[in-house]
Amino acid sequence: MSERKPHIISKVSDWPIYKLSQNRYEFIQNVNEEVLHRLSDNHGPDFESLLEKTAYLEKIRIKTNAWKVDPRDEKKYWNGLAQSIKSNSLAEDKEILNKEILKRIINRYSEEITGNFKIGTYRFAVSFLTKLFRRILNTFWSTKNRFYWGTKRQLYDRLELDGYIEEMRTLFSKGTVVVVPTHFSNLDSVMMGYILDRMTGLPSFAYAAGLNLFDSEILAFFMNRLGAYRVDRRKKNPVYLECLKGVTRLYLQNGVNNIFFPGGTRSRQGSIEKKLKLGLLGSVVEAQRANFQKGDNTKIFIVPVVAGYPFVLEAKSLINQFLRNSGKEKYIHSRDELSILKKTIRFFKKIMNNSSKIHLTIGEPMDVMGNLVDKDGNSLDTNGETIDIKDYFIGRSKVLSENAQRESVYTKILGEKILESFMRNNLVLAPHLIAYLAFQYIAHEKKKLSIFNILSLNRKEVYIPLEEFKRVVAEAQNVLFSWEEEKVLKLDKAIHLSPEELIMEGINTVGIFHPQKTLYMDKHGNIKSEDLKLLYYYHNRMRGYDLQEFIQWKSPNESPILQEV
Repeated sequence: MSERKPHIISKVSDWPIYKLSQNRYEFIQNVNEEVLHRLSDNHGPDFESLLEKTAYLEKIRIKTNAWKVDPRDEKKYWNGLAQSIKSNSLAEDKEILNKEILKRIINRYSEEITGNFKIGTYRFAVSFLTKLFRRILNTFWSTKNRFYWGTKRQLYDRLELDGYIEEMRTLFSKGTVVVVPTHFSNLDSVMMGYILDRMTGLPSFAYAAGLNLFDSEILAFFMNRLGAYRVDRRKKNPVYLECLKGVTRLYLQNGVNNIFFPGGTRSRQGSIEKKLKLGLLGSVVEAQRANFQKGDNTKIFIVPVVAGYPFVLEAKSLINQFLRNSGKEKYIHSRDELSILKKTIRFFKKIMNNSSKIHLTIGEPMDVMGNLVDKDGNSLDTNGETIDIKDYFIGRSKVLSENAQRESVYTKILGEKILESFMRNNLVLAPHLIAYLAFQYIAHEKKKLSIFNILSLNRKEVYIPLEEFKRVVAEAQNVLFSWEEEKVLKLDKAIHLSPEELIMEGINTVGIFHPQKTLYMDKHGNIKSEDLKLLYYYHNRMRGYDLQEFIQWKSPNESPILQEV
């Protein structure tokens, strides 16, 4: 069990996110002013082309990709603005008129994006989530558990934290902290916030949430009051993007700690992010420079976090999206042979008879340039010497100034450092390793087939002999043990089990809440899968290490993997 930490700020009313919410109107006005100033520098003085482009893109969005959560007056609003922009083109004072239109658009976006935080809602959410997670993460029909719905103690036993926890807590008194996690599920925001609150004792974070999640009235009610700021990825126009960055920058400049998912969206294929969206990360670099320009030496710290789940509830739909988008005509969607009734019964049976753990690995804190920092928040170079990152923002003129091209390079470097941290702090779990090795076994047996052909194989005919798989697992373990010593990755304690025990642990825990069995053992002792796509999804969690290159896949007398029935 991870040790539960006390809150570093005991009164919720003293939390930065609550203080900002108390001054939400003033905050939005500050965002509006800053965004208008930046757009004036880049697009002024009459803004005509900027407004035309914005209205055009918004009208296309409304026509081709409308959502339930959109304001009811969207179509009327943008049609009216488009007409006003057209009328202004002939007016003598069009610069003044266009500026007023731009102000209205900016305020509309700022109001939409900026979140709120209510103490009562926060306390209710903590109580509700504690009950929910006690149920999901504890075994119902356990002879050792007389409390059918689990206790708080049992819940906290199943929340495993590792890594630089104390360092992260200490940095809250040194500056503003931005947590950048991997992203696999829609539950990530809720789970991440809950664990950081309950287990690390950190005050609530502001966090970016996709506007699509607000389609649900219940979710919208809570997210609107728990620090979420809304991100609409359909909106690509420059005014909206500047507003989004403006909200983010000013959150940070006001000392509000943030959770960013730098991948931008959930990993469709189930792998750790290999490429990041740099927009919001760029706002972190900009906010740090803006602090320095104001004479404020408050630093912004980046803390990568890797989440590890034995299951992702949306895994089936995510992998189907990935395969459909990447395979196009090569992808053949196969029907699920299990009936709805059978799937429902199996799902609830698994809920009642399985328990799971959630793993979070806290990576090494760094500054906005990707340099590691010590416990006092000092930036360190590769030799461990203290450096002043303010120097990064001073150009040839020896003046601390904004330089978009330079800061874009810094943002790219920061992204690369975060990706390196993700891979280095990935905790290899038994279900992910066994899924990886099982799918690789099948792939190496069918080398002549494309991935789409493999996924279309008759799963009833695909099996892995246990004894041969034990040899493969043992070889993989030896490689992983050496990588752990070299700090290439981290290993869960289950990886140190005997090969047979590790196999059974992986089979019993991989994707346990799916109606389909991701892996199972038949009556002959062979390992099979009811859903090769799910197996591929969980296999992908280990992509990027090229573990398959270090394993002997074929034995001299092994039988073929496909058996005629």
